[in-house]
Amino acid sequence: MDQVKDTLRALVRISYDGRVYKTFRGPKAQERFDNEVRVLRHLEARGCPFVPRLLEADSSQLRIITTNCGGRVDHLDDERRRELYAELEPYGVRHDDAEMRNVTYRQSDGRFCLIDFEFATILPEGGPANGSQASGAPADGRVN
Repeated sequence: MDQVKDTLRALVRISYDGRVYKTFRGPKAQERFDNEVRVLRHLEARGCPFVPRLLEADSSQLRIITTNCGGRVDHLDDERRRELYAELEPYGVRHDDAEMRNVTYRQSDGRFCLIDFEFATILPEGGPANGSQASGAPADGRVN
C-alpha cells in the first residue's frame, strides 16, 4: 500500500486495488471517525456523485475504507473552489474544512471531488444553515 498521509490525526493509505484506508488517531479520534462515517452515509443516501463511497467502517480500529476519488489537486482558483464546496449544500452537508488539500480530481469522468469529512456538518432538513462559510472556517467556531 502507498502511504498518502501520516499526521497526528490520521494515517491514510491507498491499496494497490485503489481503495483508500483511513485510520483516525489523536484528539477526538472516535468523534471524528463517527462523524465522517455519518456524513459519508448521508451523502451516499442522497446520491452525491463527487465524494468517496464508504465501503467499510471498523469502529474498533477507527478505520474506514472508501473508494478512491482521484488525485490531489495542486491549484484551483478560489472562486471555483468555493463553488465546488457549495455543491455539497443541496445534499445537506457543509464541509467545514474547505481547503485545497480536500479537493481531488477524478480522471475517469473529469470531475473535481471532495474528501475528508471528519469535520463536516449535516445541515438541518430544509436547506443550508445560516452562516455557511466556504472559507474553511467552521461556522460554529470549532478549531480544526
